[in-house]
Amino acid sequence: MMDWTDRHDRMFLRQFSRHALLYTEMVTSGALLFGDTAYLLQHDLNEQPCALQLGGSDPLQLAQCAALGEQAGYQEINLNVGCPSDRVQSGAFGACLMASPKLVADCVHAMQNAVSIPVTVKCRLGIDDQNSEEFLVNFVETVADGGCKVFIIHARIAILKGLSPKENREVPPLIYERVYGIKTRYPELEVIINGGITNYEEIHTHNKFVDGVMLGREAYQNPYILAQVDSLLFNETSAPLPRIEYLKNYLPYVEQQLELGVPLQHITRHILGLFKGQKGGKQFRRHLSENSYKKGAGLSVLLDAIANVD
Repeated sequence: MMDWTDRHDRMFLRQFSRHALLYTEMVTSGALLFGDTAYLLQHDLNEQPCALQLGGSDPLQLAQCAALGEQAGYQEINLNVGCPSDRVQSGAFGACLMASPKLVADCVHAMQNAVSIPVTVKCRLGIDDQNSEEFLVNFVETVADGGCKVFIIHARIAILKGLSPKENREVPPLIYERVYGIKTRYPELEVIINGGITNYEEIHTHNKFVDGVMLGREAYQNPYILAQVDSLLFNETSAPLPRIEYLKNYLPYVEQQLELGVPLQHITRHILGLFKGQKGGKQFRRHLSENSYKKGAGLSVLLDAIANVD
């Protein structure tokens, strides 16, 4: 998620699960090829397994970016064909690419020829007035013919004309059955469902019909939900730890990043939801919000915030 799942957030989320596959923010092919490549690909090996999500529509450029991602150590390359933001549309990629399935197939084919790791596609059910089962079937079939074997489908359409990105995450209705239908129609494909999933009861229900579940906003706003992933979905025997323990395990990373000159607020903005609904949670969030941005803010600010819930 753009501006959300940066490397600091991914390292925080990794504290909760050893096995969940994490995704980077969407990185555009132009930024990666003509910008600060090293910075955009920067990540800690402890984030793995982690996928690099790309945005773009030029097969050659995407192939070059996929190769860079593999060299950097990412274990999957994901092409975002679901983001509805204005800046993505102006660049002719993201959700608007669903109207050009053959181009998406060409992009996937080019990337697969450039790397040995999986290349996957994240999409919506459709866009604007192209909101039918037939449209989605044609898109998936065309892109699968290009070599894609894994589809992550957000179970809403994207309305590119008239809704903001935030509204596109909430207003179009969720139609999970249409995603189930893709798995039934193409059992050889791996189909992952996304959109509006907030608890393990829903996760287990979806897993009866598809191959996996992607959590987006819920994992960011309520990271403790990931504490049960390994035991409930990956057959680990270890029980979830108290919330405070995950944060304490994260402190060495925070200290390391501060020593490298990373501002505290760039890190702490990702942990505000850890104590959601818990005693002292509001004070924890307030202390970080009021103090982490200040000049010279260091580890003591975080330790003082922890004292509200410890």
